[in-house]
Amino acid sequence: MKYQIRHLTRYRYAESVAYSQHDLHLLLRDLPQQHCLSTALEFIPSPSVCQERVDYFGNRATHVGVAVVHNEFVVTAQSRVEVLSSGGLAAESDLAWEAVAAEIVQPRGDLHIQEMSFASPFVALWQELRTYALPSFPVGQPMLKGCLELMACLFRDFTYDPRATSIATPLAEVFQKRRGVCQDFSHLMIACLRSLGLSARYVSGYLVTSPPAGQPRLLGADASHAWLSVFSRASVSWISTRPTTPSWATGTSPWPSVATLAT
Repeated sequence: MKYQIRHLTRYRYAESVAYSQHDLHLLLRDLPQQHCLSTALEFIPSPSVCQERVDYFGNRATHVGVAVVHNEFVVTAQSRVEVLSSGGLAAESDLAWEAVAAEIVQPRGDLHIQEMSFASPFVALWQELRTYALPSFPVGQPMLKGCLELMACLFRDFTYDPRATSIATPLAEVFQKRRGVCQDFSHLMIACLRSLGLSARYVSGYLVTSPPAGQPRLLGADASHAWLSVFSRASVSWISTRPTTPSWATGTSPWPSVATLAT
């Protein structure tokens, strides 16, 4: 599937601004199941400084400085992206989760994979998370089956409630309330997987759905959305999952293709 994406960001200031600086993560990137055909930024007013770099996680980042007096700054990202089906899930279906965890700690020269198995400012780890996750990962449980069972538990035990949390709500509070939104559930599943020594990372992007006749669009559709990717093994690497509707983010899944902005 090919997508034409127009993403508009508008900053409005209460008073005139003589100089502003912005760090943007709006240019799409290539991923194993995503081919970026074109991506570009347009600015009003034009910046005096515009520098692009690739950050530590492999995302394309753009730093701009606007040196003219302005009350508004508009950034438009125009992109064309092709999202491909993944044939890798079948090959991973019988790999035990303990084998994946053992591979993560092996020296491989890719610190990013190992880093995604530790605690972070938004992903705290504590014993109760491991206790919650372990029933989905008994000894010898295939990695992907365990992930699906954990997603099913989160879907069963937690309620989607946009009024229950904010972007600053600690993960422990989400776990206690059993309520939240896509970013809460994504961080929670990441924490559960990391508590088992597995690597998982946060993904931000957009979800576009075409539901069957008479059925509503999925939660989070056509708006900024969050999910996660879990490391499977070196041959396939990262596989995306969506805990708000237990499924895999592949062309063969029951939920639609996605275009990620960052991982």
